[in-house]
Amino acid sequence: MPDFDKQSYWHQRFESETAFEWLFPSSTFMPLLEAFLNKLPGSDARILHLGFGTSDLQVQLRMRGFVNITNVDYEPLAIERGRHLEMTAFGDVTMQYITAGATNLASVPKISSQKYHLVIDKSTADAISCAGDDAVLAMAQGIRQSLADDGVWISVSYSAFRYDHPQLPFDVEVIANIPTAKARATDPDIYHYCYLLRPKPKV
Repeated sequence: MPDFDKQSYWHQRFESETAFEWLFPSSTFMPLLEAFLNKLPGSDARILHLGFGTSDLQVQLRMRGFVNITNVDYEPLAIERGRHLEMTAFGDVTMQYITAGATNLASVPKISSQKYHLVIDKSTADAISCAGDDAVLAMAQGIRQSLADDGVWISVSYSAFRYDHPQLPFDVEVIANIPTAKARATDPDIYHYCYLLRPKPKV
């Protein structure tokens, strides 16, 4: 299995890759996000997009009218690709791009000083899980610290057990099962999972 949790893997990959969508296209993800986007306080709601890689999801969000989007990836080539993609789509760059690891969010002042209304990841937790469950927990704890109390985290994963960690600071709900394409009609049903994670009440 590739070292999805290693920056060296992504640096080598992004040297040639300019566009790729994990699990399914961003255009498929946007309708799943729509109900939550509609509940945000306005176009300036703070959105944190983790591990964007070479996806165009941030462009889809800006097209939807949101103006306060922070895109985070720990590979500098992803930052370069993201800025270029935004410039190509809109003729300018207004979104924020931060080079940082998703398991170390609390150590990044530009992130830890904010309270986000919505956090999104599209299979980023899957990549981080290659370093073990504790890495996913570290990601979750960092997100919780930067999430508004009434904010939510929407995550897409190939795993039905991605957020089973007993110390996870979130209540977890699967809000959609997305079927994968079949090569043959007789192939078994395989799904990707869209999770809604709400902060557990503070005690």
